[in-house]
Amino acid sequence: MSLQAYQRTATSAESPRETEYRLFAQVTLALMEAAKRDPTDIGGRIDALDWNRRVWNFLGEDCSHPDNRLPPELRASIISLSIWVGKHTSAVIRRQEEIEPLIDINRIIMQGLAGGPGAGAGSAAAPGAVAAA
Repeated sequence: MSLQAYQRTATSAESPRETEYRLFAQVTLALMEAAKRDPTDIGGRIDALDWNRRVWNFLGEDCSHPDNRLPPELRASIISLSIWVGKHTSAVIRRQEEIEPLIDINRIIMQGLAGGPGAGAGSAAAPGAVAAA
């Protein structure tokens, strides 16, 4: 079986929660790689920062819809985090803040998605929502 066929099969067999986890793993890895770059090389960091901001913007937008099935408190928390990520990302781009807090937030979300310590709040978005981001 070719690698591409395997990847298609693996992706189609994932649960929405697994897909969300995989997306957060990919964007967090990109942020970690960006963090290794010289902070003055913003061009080398911007793609990862923008990708992460787009993921969080999508989550915030998804949680603002009345048909979202997450509990209202969780939806409000995700919207607040989305706003914070946007502001913090802008500060990182201006070299006023560090990138690590963005990585930390994503790791916490990944723990919840994986059922790790502190889990129990549920998925970070409506089932399958992040997969479309």
